[in-house]
Amino acid sequence: MATITPASSSSTSNNSRIANNPGVTVRRWFLVLPALGTLLMFAPAQPVALRQAAPDDAKPTHSDPMDEAIDGGLLYLSRTQTTDGSWPANAGAEWIRPGPNLPAQRVGGDMAVTALAVMAFLSAGHVPGEGRYGEIVANGIRYVVNNQQTNGLLAPKQAGGTEMYYHGICALMLAEVAGMTEAREAEELKRRLESAIAIILAGQRKGTGFGQDRERGGWRYTVTGLDADLSVTGWQVLALRAAKNVGSDIPHERILAANDYVKRCFEARSGGFTYTTYGSVTVPCTGVGILCLELGGKDSHQSPEALKAAGYLLKNPLSPFQKHFFYGVYYTSQAMFQLGDNYWRSYRDDLHKLLLRTNSPNANGSWSGRGFDDLRYGPAYCTAMAVLALTVEYRYLPIYQRFEEPLERDGKE
Repeated sequence: MATITPASSSSTSNNSRIANNPGVTVRRWFLVLPALGTLLMFAPAQPVALRQAAPDDAKPTHSDPMDEAIDGGLLYLSRTQTTDGSWPANAGAEWIRPGPNLPAQRVGGDMAVTALAVMAFLSAGHVPGEGRYGEIVANGIRYVVNNQQTNGLLAPKQAGGTEMYYHGICALMLAEVAGMTEAREAEELKRRLESAIAIILAGQRKGTGFGQDRERGGWRYTVTGLDADLSVTGWQVLALRAAKNVGSDIPHERILAANDYVKRCFEARSGGFTYTTYGSVTVPCTGVGILCLELGGKDSHQSPEALKAAGYLLKNPLSPFQKHFFYGVYYTSQAMFQLGDNYWRSYRDDLHKLLLRTNSPNANGSWSGRGFDDLRYGPAYCTAMAVLALTVEYRYLPIYQRFEEPLERDGKE
């Protein structure tokens, strides 16, 4: 059984509201794994079935509406994890047809949704192998690790030409787990992360093809290719930042190239960010653009583009009926939290209205989507993204640390 010990670093970065809440532990935890192989071991495939109850079947313990919603969401996720450790990317039927002209898709474990669910637990302070959700978190990590391909790619072989979405999300999760684990006990985990980071660096567009200069520094659906988009780029930037936080060697020029690509997606007239360098402005992509720049080093921290884009977000709030709603709350919450001060205070009210009132959790603790993609990916995806948006202020995940905090001041940027 793994044990945990509190880190020696100060916990003063958590705000006083959390510190005064007896239901939230403020210390940052490091997981001590005497035999990490036990966590990462390859297990035989098991029949996919839903868990019937969460450990202790406990009810949410917090009194604050936000905390109650987070607890309820995690309880729902704990009850819907399958026996192989995964969560599905659909609503639960054996086969679903996401659209009238689209092929049916088989229900089963989804690596990206599983990685997001794992991070949702981590973001609320639940670590693998310890406590109420320890086994659930460990099983989720094991599922993703067991499905990493031999070349380091963190995506299913049938990814359908979208492997970099899977890969970026899963690599981010591995880095976050490593960031909450003592390095000396996590050699296997970090080895897998390093192979995943190599894939990301290999997939960064060089912009050498004819007319492809504007794509330089970005990523798109597949490892190889010429074009790029801000959405896929965002996941790779987060994974690189998280990997850098745990000691991975990320060449500085690669981060600069990514920053430049992100800025080419900025539309000065509206103040928003576009999906591609030639696309239209969207609210979710504006959140992606801000966050990438805020995590991209001191040269891009609080850049004119990011600050103007923050104004765009405040003037154009998300709607649960629009496309990519839960994707949008995930990125915009982190973006505005990184900017802090009045940007975060103003946005936080909108976020809580959206997730606690306008599109509040269901009776079983889950969140449901109303837009096409949220309906397609199902309640586990929606719930994980909602929890990750709300827990940003807890600052448990290393990627949630603000720029001015010690984790981000590495002196190499």
